[in-house]
Amino acid sequence: MLGLGIESSCDDTGIAIVDGEHRVLVSEVASQIDCHRVFGGVVPEIAAREHLQILLPLYKKTLEKASISIENIDYIAVTAGPGLVGSLLVGVSFAKGLALATGKPLIPVDHVHGHVHSVFLDVSWREEDRFPALALVVSGGHTNLYWMRTPLDFTLLASTIDDACGESFDKVAKMVGLEYPGGAKIESWAKRGNPKTYPMPVMMKDRSQLQFSYSGLKTHVVYLLQRLQQTHGTRLPDEVIADVCASFQEEALGQLIRKTQLAVGKYPGAKSLLVAGGVAASTRLRERLAQEISIPAFFPSRANCMDNAAMIACYGGALFRNQGVEAFGALDWDVYSRYRPQMGQGA
Repeated sequence: MLGLGIESSCDDTGIAIVDGEHRVLVSEVASQIDCHRVFGGVVPEIAAREHLQILLPLYKKTLEKASISIENIDYIAVTAGPGLVGSLLVGVSFAKGLALATGKPLIPVDHVHGHVHSVFLDVSWREEDRFPALALVVSGGHTNLYWMRTPLDFTLLASTIDDACGESFDKVAKMVGLEYPGGAKIESWAKRGNPKTYPMPVMMKDRSQLQFSYSGLKTHVVYLLQRLQQTHGTRLPDEVIADVCASFQEEALGQLIRKTQLAVGKYPGAKSLLVAGGVAASTRLRERLAQEISIPAFFPSRANCMDNAAMIACYGGALFRNQGVEAFGALDWDVYSRYRPQMGQGA
């Protein structure tokens, strides 16, 4: 079985072909980082226009690279949300037109759930070895913790009440003069710094509460930088920037660790922790999870941590195998910008 995935939820355009064993035949991603870097973040209107320009050429390139035609595809999976509405509309409109023209079933996929299935790409695994599981999705737009009895069963345990973890990295990076996207830049500078130099507030420290929050931590860094600039001037010395990055990173990731530890205690039946999303590429996060979490943690490849269409095709294929062709014949559904937990469950 072959599935075609289409991803356009934010600022990366993705087309991929995945087989029934979660093997990625081709995965093409067109990044828009250069388009948005000058603004220090994603501009929705620009993102949608870039998707519109690149989607068809990328689709043709993917089929050509795989040496197959659309007739060989068994299903089409597309991100229906959450995400930027304009960007989503471009991808979904393309997918609906393709499905209508070819008669292929079209599976609307929840982007965040798709991230979890990126852990299964190009690896051999058995469901009984990993499930039930906890799943942590950490990216520029999402910080979610799930309890999963099976690969298709998502129960949301916790989410951020304000900024996402990756979003706070981007904003703090901009404050200290680093380029967008900020996560990798902060990690690079943090390696040269001392995480104990500038004590950070412990956010959401109530150990009984399964929620995330990053707005307060970001605000603390704002005032810290104002104080440091009074001493050092507007252009902070490199060693100060490194110490700020290290101190911020340790607490930002520390909150993820604390809340995951709490979930492990509340759900002792969990056999594994599945970690996905852009922040899952962090070497420091991987180190700390290995050291501080009592169950084995599984990650996608670093390339598959970022938005991609292979994870969409993978999750779409799981839904397709579970529910069959008849569940995905309708094309009268809409995109959604925020969480709709039932989407991706055959809605």
